[in-house]
Amino acid sequence: MRAVGYVRVSTEDQHSALQRHALERFARDRDWTLLRIYEDHGLSGATARRPALTRLLHDAHRGGFDAVVVWKFDRFARSVDDLLASLKVFQQLGVDFVSVTEGIDTTTAAGRLVFIFLAAIAEFERGLIRERVRAGVHATILRQGGRWGRPAAMTARQLERARRLHRDAMPLRKIARTLDVPRTTLRRALEPARASA
Repeated sequence: MRAVGYVRVSTEDQHSALQRHALERFARDRDWTLLRIYEDHGLSGATARRPALTRLLHDAHRGGFDAVVVWKFDRFARSVDDLLASLKVFQQLGVDFVSVTEGIDTTTAAGRLVFIFLAAIAEFERGLIRERVRAGVHATILRQGGRWGRPAAMTARQLERARRLHRDAMPLRKIARTLDVPRTTLRRALEPARASA
């Protein structure tokens, strides 16, 4: 197996020796050929532009190796979503991914299962965030005295008045304002009358 490593340290005064040794030992224990270790120094994980990581991803597209080995996934990716996006690219390219300390190893069935769990957890978290946002918006609307969800249909009284105003040639926008209903609701309610007019 031809592998490459990736290491990153956040500040210039930190050293990558610990990460490098862990990757070299892992490759030696697996009897893999470690072709190269890509290194980014003095760059935060939140930094999107990392030169060594960019070169690694470029080389992966050229098919120069079979696996990427990292010490911990947070050295490689900014978030679980970022990691999953990279792993999907690697999967399409036929490149495996190994995090030495975290049990993520797509060369094994157990490691692939961890990847599936990570993807499921990330999707679950996105769903929770969406639900929290909706609940927050709902609470804010109710606090401000508004309605939540689709507007209620027009009452029979509103509809009768809308038809009368429409027959008197009042513009839809003005009718909607007068009755305090959305124009789309008004338009749908008057549709049969407009079709027969």
